Amino acid sequence: MIVDYHMHLRNGRGEIAHDTWSVEPFVEAARAASVDEIGFTEHVYYFRQTRSLWTVPYQTERCVYDLEPYVKAIAQARERGLPVKLGLEVDYVPGREDETRELLAPYPWDYLLGSIHFIDGLGVDGEPRLLDAVGVEEAWRRYFGTLAGAASSGLFDSLSHPDLVKIFGQRAQSFDYGPVSEAIAESGVAVEVSTAGLRKPVHELYPHPDFLAACRERGVPVTLGSDAHSPDGVGRDFDRARELLSSAGYETVTVFERQASQEPLR
Repeated sequence: MIVDYHMHLRNGRGEIAHDTWSVEPFVEAARAASVDEIGFTEHVYYFRQTRSLWTVPYQTERCVYDLEPYVKAIAQARERGLPVKLGLEVDYVPGREDETRELLAPYPWDYLLGSIHFIDGLGVDGEPRLLDAVGVEEAWRRYFGTLAGAASSGLFDSLSHPDLVKIFGQRAQSFDYGPVSEAIAESGVAVEVSTAGLRKPVHELYPHPDFLAACRERGVPVTLGSDAHSPDGVGRDFDRARELLSSAGYETVTVFERQASQEPLR
């Protein structure tokens, strides 16, 4: 089975469009790309219901949409028989775990992706850059420490683009993925193998082969994602993702429907 569990619902003009009719082009693109099932994971900070979590201007400025139409759009698509799942890409805010859980609890998520885009107000993949503020070595230390915290929080089902800190191609000179992989394994959360990094300055899949190998060694399950923001991105470069998974020894992919199960990769 092939799934794409990371995408953002947009209309043909690239605008946020949380309606069921915008779902269909993504489903059609998935069929053309031989993807069996897709999951929508809008950024959590777009929704007014989560406004109390955010302090970074990038997030507060975007927190203007209502969560209900988004949830309804995916639910209606499923009622029409479309192979879609309801998810959300949730920024992890250390110390706000209980509030995050309470805010998201009323909704029927199939799964939640955990992401880290900001640490102490500094951007992992945007301005003001964490890398510039603290240096590469410290940025990597802080990022992976926060990722371990996200895994241990119990909030998430999968960790999206799990080594996002490498996005600009700047790397710690020597990094041991063992501790963070151990924390992920102990939590039971999956890691996402994402093709989005191929379209970023690093020009590389997430996660690095060494990171994925460390996860595989510890029995960490995997999901697949393209981070598509338009239908033409669905399943993009999944041949590369399958090669990476095969090289690490993975034979199954995680499928979500309120709970996780394993299906053979094809």
